[in-house]
Amino acid sequence: MARIETPRPIRGTQDMLGGTPEAFQERFAHVVATFDRVRRLYGFQRVEVPVFEATAVFARSLGESTDVVSKEMYTFEDRGGDSVTLRPEFTAGISRAYITEGWQQYAPLKIATHGPLFRYERPQKGRFRQFHQLDAEIIGAGEPGADVELLVLADQLLRELGVSDGVTLTLNTLGDAPSREAWRTALIAHFEAHRGELSEDSVERLAKNPLRILDSKDPRDRPIADSAPDIDACLTDEARGFFEKVTSGLDAAGVAWERNARLVRGLDYYRHTAFEFVTDRLGAQGTVLGGGRYDGLIENLGGPSTPAVGWAAGIERLAMLVDAPEIQKIDVAVIPMGEAAEVAATGIVANLRRAGVATDMGYRGNMKKRMQRANASGARWAIILGEDELARGEASVRNLGTGEQHAVALDALIATVTAL
Repeated sequence: MARIETPRPIRGTQDMLGGTPEAFQERFAHVVATFDRVRRLYGFQRVEVPVFEATAVFARSLGESTDVVSKEMYTFEDRGGDSVTLRPEFTAGISRAYITEGWQQYAPLKIATHGPLFRYERPQKGRFRQFHQLDAEIIGAGEPGADVELLVLADQLLRELGVSDGVTLTLNTLGDAPSREAWRTALIAHFEAHRGELSEDSVERLAKNPLRILDSKDPRDRPIADSAPDIDACLTDEARGFFEKVTSGLDAAGVAWERNARLVRGLDYYRHTAFEFVTDRLGAQGTVLGGGRYDGLIENLGGPSTPAVGWAAGIERLAMLVDAPEIQKIDVAVIPMGEAAEVAATGIVANLRRAGVATDMGYRGNMKKRMQRANASGARWAIILGEDELARGEASVRNLGTGEQHAVALDALIATVTAL
């Protein structure tokens, strides 16, 4: 018979098994659980949005000329002939839902979510084609206090995960619409004067998205980008005042930050605050959490003019930084010997679990093998049930740490073990 070839996992995806020495699944789950706990402290409601959307949702929100839209999206035609895309990020789908589901009535809306996202890019350390993010947004609040609240939330999350050491909050302002337009004009003039020295990608960006040249990684671009004008000379009084309120709010909350005048967001709907929490512990790809204010996005998608600010963080990248939490072990191993004992043990296991006791049952092997597995599982107690114990209406309860063992009546077993 011909050997059946097992399909390989798709490149850039991962399988995670809990309870293994690597403990990556436990670290992943720890990041999500900590996020859920912290976002509740700040009154952020959980939201769910579809894993796929009409392609226009992402093309309009991310910009046709961006690498995500032009090179990285998983886009396909469904059976109805509609163009559909697996979500490459959360904000666009949340913004679409805000418009189509009538969520404006709840504004200002503080919401959070997490789950899988999809981008066809070269897999590297901490970066996958199916990856997972945490996401937090405040929609319908134009005040700098919303930016501060999101940044304090992010700071507390990183602290509670134990990864804040060596992570720096870098902050910039992109100004209001007049500031940004004046800066864009100044940048175009600067880059046009050096057009012949720019990389091909940056010459292309000059026409479509000149701000992106500022964070070019091409060594040909760096001297020109480094000598480009900062936004500070272009800021209106209103934009300068907004940024000062954000930074003074962070100071009041005890959140350390550094100014990075080269931190940009290329799309026109981004306004005011842009930020990244960066680390040198993940190699070249150093951002663990990033975001900014996107006051024009919902309008871009056909909704009313709506201020909004948000951030996202890679779960895999955070999981690589956190210490492995203690793997959850079972409390009790039930070891039946014989058919009648197995039937009785099934009821005992079910009742212990209903009482909130983590319990497992050994199904196979002789008594010695089952005891070895009980010890290896990390259980603190073993309940041993054989034909003789059943006949006496009792079970043996053994402390697996000390080896001490005593008989307990079956009708008192659940109460006794639960008390232990």
